[in-house]
Amino acid sequence: MASRSNWINATRRTMLRLLLLFPAAASSTIAQGAPGASVPAAAAVAGQFRISGTVTNAITGEPVRRASVAALSVEDGHTIESVLCDNEGRFALSGLAAAKYQLTASKRGFRTAYYDEHDEYSTAIVTGDGQDTRNLKFRITPGAVIHGVVTADGGDPVEGARVMLFARPRAHRHGERVAQADAATTDDTGAYEFSNLAAGEYLVAVMAEPWYSLHRASGGSGAKPVGSGAGSLDVAYPVTFFDSTTDEASATPIPVAGGSTEQANINLHAVPALHLFVQASRRRDGSIARPELRQSILGTQVSAVSMGLFDRGEAQSVEFAGVAPGHYELAQGDPPRIVELDASSNQEIDPAAGTLTVEVSGIVKNTSGAAVPAELRVELQPSDGEPRREAIQSAVTNGSFRLPAVPAGRWSISVASSNRDVAVVGISAGGRSEAKNELTVGDKPISVTLIVSKGTVRVTGFARKDGRGFAGAMIVLVPRNLDQLRELARRDQSDSDGSFSLRDAVPGQYTVVAIENGWDIDWMQPEVISRYLRRGTPVTVTDTQVDRAPMSAAVQVQSP
Repeated sequence: MASRSNWINATRRTMLRLLLLFPAAASSTIAQGAPGASVPAAAAVAGQFRISGTVTNAITGEPVRRASVAALSVEDGHTIESVLCDNEGRFALSGLAAAKYQLTASKRGFRTAYYDEHDEYSTAIVTGDGQDTRNLKFRITPGAVIHGVVTADGGDPVEGARVMLFARPRAHRHGERVAQADAATTDDTGAYEFSNLAAGEYLVAVMAEPWYSLHRASGGSGAKPVGSGAGSLDVAYPVTFFDSTTDEASATPIPVAGGSTEQANINLHAVPALHLFVQASRRRDGSIARPELRQSILGTQVSAVSMGLFDRGEAQSVEFAGVAPGHYELAQGDPPRIVELDASSNQEIDPAAGTLTVEVSGIVKNTSGAAVPAELRVELQPSDGEPRREAIQSAVTNGSFRLPAVPAGRWSISVASSNRDVAVVGISAGGRSEAKNELTVGDKPISVTLIVSKGTVRVTGFARKDGRGFAGAMIVLVPRNLDQLRELARRDQSDSDGSFSLRDAVPGQYTVVAIENGWDIDWMQPEVISRYLRRGTPVTVTDTQVDRAPMSAAVQVQSP
C-alpha cells in the first residue's frame, strides 16, 4: 500500500499544476482519487455561500500575496471557482452552492497543496446553512532545494553523472524503507539540483564512469584483462554518497526544512575496475541461462552490463568487466541462486554459491465466487526487514500467477488492481488456510491459493468532539483481526463538518477510530492502534451493500 499511495500523491500534485495552467482540460482528472464524500451536481451551479480565509507561509506565518486558490468539486475535480489572494494573503470564493469542495493553493516557490494536507489526505470544506467557512488559515510550505557539484580527482567537474535522491522514511512509518525520490544528471560544470522538495531527510548517491576509462574483456583468460594500456585505464568510480563516502551505511543524511537550500558537493575517486567471471549454465531446453548482476544502492537495484560469453572447453562463462567495487546481487544458474557479493577484487564465482530460489505459484479466487477482476498483479514484499531485497511481481493470467525465483524468507503478499483495491483475506497452502497475507518461503516450491475480496463499499460517517463535527482528524477503519491490518485498513481525513468517507472497504467486521493529530503515530502497528479501539465505533461491511455503508453513530475523536 505504501508504494501505491506515494504514486497517487505524486500524480495528484502533477495534475494540480496542470489545472492551474489549463483548468478546463485537467479538471476532469484531478480529484477522482480525492478523499471525502461525493458532492451533488448542484455544486456546479452558482449559489449564495462563500469560502474565505488567508494563505500563509507555513514556516514564517507571513501572508502569501497573490497565491492562487481554487475550489474543486470532490466528485470530478471540476474547478468551481478560483481567485488570487490580495497583498495580505486574503481570499474569498463567492457564489458557491451548498456542497463539499476540495481547496487548493499554489504559488511559485511553494509546494502546491490541498487544505490541511497530510500525506495524500486533506480536509474538504463543506458549505451550507450553519457551516462556518470564514477565516480559514491555509498554510502552504515553501519548496526546499538540494544542490551541489560532483567533482573527480584533481577537482575537475564530472559531466553526465547520474545523481540519485533518496528520501528517508519518518520514524513513525512502520515497514517503510528508504525510497528513491528523484534523479538528475550533472551539467558540464558538474552541477545538479533537486528543487521543490518536501521537508524531511534525504540521501544523495552518484553513479558515473570516468571519461577516459577503457574496459576490455579478458576473453575468459583469467583475473587480469588483456590489451594494450588496459591496466592503467581500466578504472571505475564506485557509487559515492554524500559526504563523499562509498559506504552507504556511512552516508550523511541531509535534513531539509521547508524553504531551505542545502548544498551537497560530492567528490569521486577512480579505482581499478574489477572483472567477475560466472559460469553460464544451461536450461532444460538447452538454452543458456545467462547470469544477471545487479548493484544495490540504498535498496534500489541497478543492472550491470556483461562483456560477453566465452567458451572454456565444454563450459561457458560470462565476464562482467569494468565493475566498480561495491555490493552486488548475482543471480546465477537455473533455477537461480542469489549470491550476495561485496566485490573488492577480481574473482570467479563458485556456481554452487548463494541461496537457492524457488518457484511460488498459485491461483487467485474471489470470496464471492465470481471471476477475479482483470489486470491483477501479485506482489511479494519482504517482511523480514531485509533492506536490500526488492519486491517481486507477477501478472495474474486467467486467475493464475507464477513467480519463478523467490529467495527464502518471510514475504508479505498482496494483490493489486488498476482501478480498485483488492485485499488478500486468506491464504491456503499445503491443506491449511489462514486469514493472513504473509508467506514463508523455504527451499521447496510453493503452490498457494489466494482468497481475495474486492473493496466496493464506502463507509461514511461523522467524527465529533464535544458534540460538534471535528475537522482534520485521522480516521482509520480497523479490521477486527489485527493480523489483517495492513491489508484491510482504510484511512481518511475528516472534512470541515466532521464527515468522512472510507473508500474501497472489504466485507468484514471493523472498528472506526478518529484520532486528533494522529498523523505521526505508527498506526500500522497493532499494539499502537489497539489503544484506540475501546472508544471506537464498530461497523460491519457486508457484500450486500452495493455502494455505501453509512454509520448510525458518530465516531468520537480521541487524543493521540
